[in-house]
Amino acid sequence: MRSALQFAGVVLVAVGVSGTIDRLLGFQPIFGFLNVVNRFLIPGVDGLSGYELYANLSIVVLGVVVFASSGSGRRVDRGSP
Repeated sequence: MRSALQFAGVVLVAVGVSGTIDRLLGFQPIFGFLNVVNRFLIPGVDGLSGYELYANLSIVVLGVVVFASSGSGRRVDRGSP
């Protein structure tokens, strides 16, 4: 479960950074396939019209939070008596 959350966090960060680069430059020179969220999901939400850059940065922050929270669970020490 922990590695799945870490993977999801990394993917969210990559998607958010890719969308941010696309919004700042107008195109995505490296990882164009990561722009699925930026090209299809964000324009479909009427409330995000004009705030696409902030939406992509929010995806980055969400990815960092998911990644950080995946390792901060309660640790059980099974080795001590």
